[in-house]
Amino acid sequence: MAAVGATTTTLLLILLQIPFLLFLNTSAEPLNSHLSSAVPESGSSSAKERIAALANDEATVDWMRRVRRKLHENPELAYEEYETSELIREELDRMGISYRWPVAKTGIVATIGSGEPPFVALRADMDALPIQEMVEWEHKSKVDGKMHACGHDAHVAMLLGAAKVLLQMRDTLQGTVVLIFQPAEEKGNGAKDMIQEGALDKVEAIFGIHVAHVFNAGSVASRPGQFLAGCGSFKAKITVPQNSIDPIIAASSSVISLQNIVSREADPLDSQVVSVAMINGGNAFNVIPDSATIAGTFRAFSRETFKALRDRIKEVIGAQAAVHRCTSEVDFDGKEHPSIPPTVNDPEIYELARQASVDIVGESNTKVSPSFMGSEDFAFYLEKVPGSFMFVGIRNEKLGAIYPPHNPYFSIDEDALPVGAAVHASFAHSFLSSSTRNLSS
Repeated sequence: MAAVGATTTTLLLILLQIPFLLFLNTSAEPLNSHLSSAVPESGSSSAKERIAALANDEATVDWMRRVRRKLHENPELAYEEYETSELIREELDRMGISYRWPVAKTGIVATIGSGEPPFVALRADMDALPIQEMVEWEHKSKVDGKMHACGHDAHVAMLLGAAKVLLQMRDTLQGTVVLIFQPAEEKGNGAKDMIQEGALDKVEAIFGIHVAHVFNAGSVASRPGQFLAGCGSFKAKITVPQNSIDPIIAASSSVISLQNIVSREADPLDSQVVSVAMINGGNAFNVIPDSATIAGTFRAFSRETFKALRDRIKEVIGAQAAVHRCTSEVDFDGKEHPSIPPTVNDPEIYELARQASVDIVGESNTKVSPSFMGSEDFAFYLEKVPGSFMFVGIRNEKLGAIYPPHNPYFSIDEDALPVGAAVHASFAHSFLSSSTRNLSS
């Protein structure tokens, strides 16, 4: 989900970066059938019932909507989320929640609970996209060329909602909840920077969510193991030692050979993608150039396949360059398009998150999602600690909430806000309780 520019780049990202947005339209039961509107006394209900009721409290829901709409009106790009960060800190201050800031320039790490182990983290990303909003509504983006077209405004509102719920249940928290408000997900390196600055210190597990238009509001979806593909980019420069050798031929042969990696070498049951999307060489029709450049993207679901695919791309380009008496340099570390590993959910944490979701929205609204070729830098957290990532449905055809992220017509059904808040809180509460029980046993 890297940052995009205008029309061509937007279309390319929709096609390549987020194909999971195009497949499903999963039905959901009415939201109110699972979230009670009355807040019960803590002694007269289970924790899950209390969490659902607190998240669906009318005042809390209205507050989450206001937060989300204010953020939507004032979108900020990666590492520029200064007003966004300020708004979050103001809300945390009002709730009396302690936090550390700045982390990774604009990020925030807050804590709720005992301050003692176990520690469990919840994450929300904050940045917007360089897209001109085309949705005409009261809270349309006020910043030309910038839009919350990937739902990160909703993610922040949901995590703040979870913070409010957990704060009201802090006497029952058997450990510490870490709230991670992360910048620069769209650039692909915000999570890495948060990790480098200690966001995961002492954390034993992590949970994150992303809104998804392919699932109806009131439902959630995830899967154990391989969930989202890793996404890498490559750029290869093929150079000639003397003017009589043609780098265009070497580049062309490389492009053809790269296509054979997936079609002729890959396991058909292990989905992979290699796409060359750019070729550049020469400035005149009658002059052989000194060099030619090709660039593209590659994707895979397993960490092992992702690494093997990267190695094979380099090997193929190098071999084809050598056959045509050229040299090559292959760069996989582009600053604009950094590699993002596959998102692989830990089976045990996934099951805990699934059950926490069932407690909130019910079994029939807790879906097993297919794997998708989209990528998320939440994967960097999952390389460090066990965790799980989940989709929260936002689709509502009556409201026009049917468009994929990174689309200028993207919108959400705000009834998803209390669902996200409650699932966040339910997972954190369940993890701390189960971890304490395991330690006791």
